[in-house]
Amino acid sequence: MTTPPRHFGHSLKPFHYPRAWMVLWILAIAIVVAGELLPGKDLPSLSMSDKSEHFIAYALLSATAVQLFARRLSWAFVCLLLVLMGIALEFLQGAMGLGRSMDRYDALANTIGVLIGLATAFTPLRDLLLWVDRRLSSRN
Repeated sequence: MTTPPRHFGHSLKPFHYPRAWMVLWILAIAIVVAGELLPGKDLPSLSMSDKSEHFIAYALLSATAVQLFARRLSWAFVCLLLVLMGIALEFLQGAMGLGRSMDRYDALANTIGVLIGLATAFTPLRDLLLWVDRRLSSRN
């Protein structure tokens, strides 16, 4: 008897609340996209450099992908998509004419952030969200 092929949805870790975690992650992605495309004057001023903001945002998105997905192929696919998203958003910033400009160093900060977030897969923290999910479900 052969095992049927696994689909993308089956690459999630065994959460009790998988939809909730995915919705939160997609919301985080939407916030990053909006933050990169809104005019600079409409964004709050933070006390850190623009490159640090890019690095932290993409590191968190990537690290969250490690938390959500069980398979290394899924991690690689999502991280590639995040890098491509960061590059595409930089091009859009330059093309939209809303007071933002394309900056290849922002794209580099995004990419380094993705790689650092991916590196969390090789630490004991890679299942932290799964632990939180189990603790939440045991309370119900």
